[in-house]
Amino acid sequence: MDQILFWNAVALEADRTTHTTGAPAEAGTRGPCGASRALALTHLAMHDAYFAIHPGHDCYLGDSLPEAPVGASSDAAIAAAAHATLSVLYPTQKEYFNAQHRAAGLPTGQANSDGHGFGLRVAAVLRSLRGNDPGLGDDGYVHSVDRLHHRPDPVDPGQSVYAAYYGARSHLFAATTRHHLDAPPQPGTPKYRAGLREVRAKGIATHLMGALPEDLRASRRTPQETAIGMFWAYDGVVGLGTPPRFYNQIVRKVAQAQHNDTAQNARLFALLNAAMADAGILAWTDKYIYDLWRPVVGIREHGTCCGPAGTGAPALSTDADPEWLPLGAPNSNNPGGKVNRTPNFPSYPSGHATFGAAAFQSVRQFYRHGHYGPDNLTAGLEFVSDELNGTTTDPNGVARTRVVRTFPGGLWDMIRENSLSRVFLGVHWNYDGWVPNASGDMDLSLNIGGVRLGLDIANDIATHGLRASRAAGPAA
Repeated sequence: MDQILFWNAVALEADRTTHTTGAPAEAGTRGPCGASRALALTHLAMHDAYFAIHPGHDCYLGDSLPEAPVGASSDAAIAAAAHATLSVLYPTQKEYFNAQHRAAGLPTGQANSDGHGFGLRVAAVLRSLRGNDPGLGDDGYVHSVDRLHHRPDPVDPGQSVYAAYYGARSHLFAATTRHHLDAPPQPGTPKYRAGLREVRAKGIATHLMGALPEDLRASRRTPQETAIGMFWAYDGVVGLGTPPRFYNQIVRKVAQAQHNDTAQNARLFALLNAAMADAGILAWTDKYIYDLWRPVVGIREHGTCCGPAGTGAPALSTDADPEWLPLGAPNSNNPGGKVNRTPNFPSYPSGHATFGAAAFQSVRQFYRHGHYGPDNLTAGLEFVSDELNGTTTDPNGVARTRVVRTFPGGLWDMIRENSLSRVFLGVHWNYDGWVPNASGDMDLSLNIGGVRLGLDIANDIATHGLRASRAAGPAA
C-alpha cells in the first residue's frame, strides 16, 4: 500500500467532513486558506518522514529534523506523521484517524515502533515551526464605502470577512519570494469594461438573463459554461469541501496513471500542497491590498450615481445594472440554502485561479512539462467533479446530472478553465484570473491575475526546492 496516497485520501476526507460538520474546534482548517495550510502541513510531515529514512531529496525541515533510527519503517513513519498532524488539525475526527491508522497495513516489530516514534517527532517539529501562524478572522478589517472597494454580498449582507490579514502576516511555506501582482485594470480602461461586460453576460443569474441588454444577449452563458462553473466550484460546501481538495483528487488520478512509486508521491504531493499553501498566503495578501469589489457590487454600482459613495447624475451608465445578480457560488447539499451567493473576501486576484495554477503547474514541473502550453498529463483520463456526480444536490434538493469530462490539452487546459469558471458563476472579473489577449487566450506577459501568481509560485518552488529555511517571511 502506498502510504502517501492512503493518507492523502484521509486528509481529503477530513477536509470534506469539517466543511460538513462545521466543528468550531476545526475552524482554522476551513475555507481555501485553512484547507491548503492543513494539506501542506500533512504532506510536508509525510515528505520528511519518508526522505529522512530513504534519502533522495533534501528534507523540508533541514537541520531541524530529528535523526531517523536505522532500520525504521518509512511506512510507519509516514502514517505516524500524518496521523499526528491530522489529529491536531481536526481534533473532532480523531476516532476516524485512529481507525484509518489501524487499517493502513503497517508492519509490526521494532521497525514499526522506530518508524512510528520518528514520524511523531517529525510532526511535532513541523507543528512547532508553524505554531504561530495567524488566524482566518477579520482582525478588525472594516469595509470601505468608497467605489471599487469590496463590500458584503447584497444577497448575504451580514456575511463575515475571511482571512483579512492571514496573507500579509504569514510566513511562506516554500516560495523564496513574496510574489506580488500589479494592480487590476481600472474603470475607464478597455480591459476593465471588457471584463465587466463579459461577466455581466456570462455570469448573470439564470432567471435574469432576459433582462440583459440586446447587445449582450448573444454572449449569454451557455449550458456548457454553466457546467464548467459548477465543475470547479467546491466553495467550502456541505459534503464537498474546498478547491484544494478537488485539485488533489485530480492529481491522484494523474499520479496513478503515471505509475508513481511512494518516493515520487511523497515529493509530488508535498510540492503541490506547499505551492497551494503559498498560493493562499500570497493571493490573500494581494486581495486585501487591492480590496477590489466583486461583480455583484461592481455591476450594480458601476454608475457614479450608485452606491454609498454615489453622487447625482441624470442617468445610469449603460454598463450598470442595479438589479444584477450572479449565478453564484453553488450552495450544494444544503436544501433551502441561499442562492446567487458571492464569497466573503475581495475579488482580485482569484483564489481559484491562484490555487489551481500553483497546483497544476507544480505537477507539470514535476513531470518536466513546465513550458506554457498544452501537455499530455491527462491523456486517457476522465474526471468527475463532486459538484456534478449525480448525487450532489442543488438548494432545491434536485440531484445534479453526472458529467464526465476530458481535457485534451492536459493540466494546462485545466489551469485556464478553472480560472474562467469563476466568471461563468459571476463571482469574478476575467482579469482576476488572467487578461485575454487579442485571440482570447491568456496573456501571461502581464503581471495581472491569479494564474500568473500561481505559475510564479510553482516555478519558484520548482527552482529552489522544498526547504523551510529558504521560504520568504511575512509581509507585515
